[in-house]
Amino acid sequence: MRHLSCLRPALLLGSALASFGFADAALAQDGAAAAPEADNQGLGEIVVTAERRQENLQDVPVSVGVVSGDQLRGFQAAGDDTLALAGRVPGLYAETTTGRIFPRFYIRGLGNIDFYLGASQPVSIIQDDVVLEHVVLKSNPVYDMDQVEVLRGPQGSLFGRNTTAGIIKFDTIKPTTDRWTGRASASYGSYNTATFDGGVGGPLIQDVLAIRVSALYQRRDDWIDNTYSGPSADGTVSPKKDAMGGFEERDARVQLLLAPTGSGFSMLTSFHARKYDGTSTIFHRAAFTKGSNDVSDEPRSKIALDEAHNNPQAYDTYGASSRIAMDFGPVTLTSITAWESTSGYSRGDTDGGAAADYPVNGVANGYGQSQGNVRDLDQLTQELRLASNGDTRFKWQVGAMWFDSRDITDFYQRAYFLTTAAHNPNNWVRLRNENTSWAFFGQASYELVDGLTLTAGGRYTNDTKKTRLLKTANTIAGASTYTGRRYVRLSDEKPSWDVSLNYKVNPDVSVYARVATGFRGPTIQGRSAVFNSDFTTADSETIVSGEAGIKTQLFDNKVRFNLSGFAYRVKDIQLNGNDVNGNGVLFNADKAEAYGMEAELEARPVPNLTLTAGLSLLHTEIKDKNVYAQVCALNGAVVCTVEDPTIVIAGKGTFAQIDGNPLPNAPKYTANVAARYDVPLGNGGSLFAATDWMFQGYTNFVLYKTREFYSKGDFEGGVKIGYSAPGGRYEIAAFARNITGEKNLKGVIENYMAAVFNEPRVIGASFSGKF
Repeated sequence: MRHLSCLRPALLLGSALASFGFADAALAQDGAAAAPEADNQGLGEIVVTAERRQENLQDVPVSVGVVSGDQLRGFQAAGDDTLALAGRVPGLYAETTTGRIFPRFYIRGLGNIDFYLGASQPVSIIQDDVVLEHVVLKSNPVYDMDQVEVLRGPQGSLFGRNTTAGIIKFDTIKPTTDRWTGRASASYGSYNTATFDGGVGGPLIQDVLAIRVSALYQRRDDWIDNTYSGPSADGTVSPKKDAMGGFEERDARVQLLLAPTGSGFSMLTSFHARKYDGTSTIFHRAAFTKGSNDVSDEPRSKIALDEAHNNPQAYDTYGASSRIAMDFGPVTLTSITAWESTSGYSRGDTDGGAAADYPVNGVANGYGQSQGNVRDLDQLTQELRLASNGDTRFKWQVGAMWFDSRDITDFYQRAYFLTTAAHNPNNWVRLRNENTSWAFFGQASYELVDGLTLTAGGRYTNDTKKTRLLKTANTIAGASTYTGRRYVRLSDEKPSWDVSLNYKVNPDVSVYARVATGFRGPTIQGRSAVFNSDFTTADSETIVSGEAGIKTQLFDNKVRFNLSGFAYRVKDIQLNGNDVNGNGVLFNADKAEAYGMEAELEARPVPNLTLTAGLSLLHTEIKDKNVYAQVCALNGAVVCTVEDPTIVIAGKGTFAQIDGNPLPNAPKYTANVAARYDVPLGNGGSLFAATDWMFQGYTNFVLYKTREFYSKGDFEGGVKIGYSAPGGRYEIAAFARNITGEKNLKGVIENYMAAVFNEPRVIGASFSGKF
């Protein structure tokens, strides 16, 4: 019964939302509901490619949340990136403790809190059919977007790799060979936050060759003051007003489409580039006091940092892909070839404060500074797929995929940066990481009787990782004291499968059930070598997941209501804790189990009014009585209030038993609501007002339970008012994001009792147009 009591607040909130209806996440993410359809009556059809075919969302036997490109741009107006999806698509959560270049995604509570640059994540990111595996590539900005699909649960049969939790699929607007089209949105707001997102394209040769050029520009001024006024051991200049917090994002993409009408042949070639400069995550040291979760007294816009030159970070990314398809009539053969490359660095004062402000026995204490540097990364992928055509009872597709990622990554520690006598130019390591994977997959569906369709898919995957230590962290004199492994190779291969049944009760109602398995290959953590500690590793994890749901379109298509329930078990789940140096270490627990539900609905109860909302309820639990995680400790003392049973291991520290605890960053509930009302004008345009709100239940940030490191009852809202021209040709509006200025916890650094906060309130104006 204790599990039900934990969910009771979320159930009460769900009941309140149900009083006016849940809403499909497809229209709940803008930060405001989308504009009504032209006829101002029914809801439009949502087409998804969750099964690599274009299908109506209501006919797909998978739990899918959808966000339109216009809605995505709505919250990007305030300078946000893909993390703004967190809590606004039921079942999806996202956060970062390494700035905008390292997002971490969680679906149905399953993710990875590891901050290592080579970390593996169970949520796969797919951009225009290309899997992005490395954590920096997953931060690639999304712009000139057509649609975002969040596929919940294992999806290994058809997409990418390591998809034990699910997929976030980003699809850009493609070139058209018959006419020129364009769209653009621009905004300006607080802290000189500015955004431009646009694209234009059309035929170079009518009905044969087309082009589309897209661009994104985002920036924000530095707005956080460094108030430290003492000496710095690495030359950091302070105090300094507006020292950090800003960023500048510059991105461009060119797509060329060769598709002669009537030929059955198409080739879409894409090139993209990114140049990013900004600030790494700001950690606020001692924002927590022992025994309390209250961080209200910690100022968001001020911090005292003695080192790390105000946390700079910068990355350049380039990529190209070619999608070639040949329609042979009964079947279509598709080839997708892609290359991605990135390089850059992220530096931070990881203790989140000035050591002089936290003395022990009169001596400054708690210095922490590090830098991760991807010197070069190249990812090559190749996919071949053969699929049947036509809307027949029997449909099938088979394929194969090759994945190859190689990088050289450096990790620097504090002594490397010092300008004092303690400077150690050898206090860094260099690692070479390789990850190769191949897979064969297939799926078939058959309509057994009218309205009842059986779908089954399978995949066989091999995943191999190699990490070699090219340089050790030596003494000032150049002597190596490292005694751990210098080369580790892990490899595994497993099958995965899924089976689903979908029954269309009538044109407006369908029910489905699905069982799926997934596989995430073994993982290596090599960063520990910078502390002269051996590599840590984790074996493969596997998942078995079941879900069932109902999808409906009601009241003459004025209401779209979808509901799904799920449960899963992850065997040998890969977890990440800390060692005595506060460095991440990998290990496996026996298993983790979870169950929950997602409800989504969009409603247009009266003309000119659109209501949307979504709700997810989630219970997760780690199950292994023999697994312990190191707790918050500094100078050998436990600094937070641990509520789990603990043991002390000589020379290693204090460890907590985590059996029965929830997975980290797995909110017990999230809810989102949005509304938009349009007042028609005589010229065919309209005045509109829109608002959206997100709510988040209890979320533990670490593996063990404390009185400090969690969030509970967080919320955040936005408003938008403006004018929409006839036919939606352009829109001008005023907006506010985080309008109430909520300071919500998004993460922690345990040993320094440091907090990470959400984005500040941004008020501004926006303009968008299209042709």
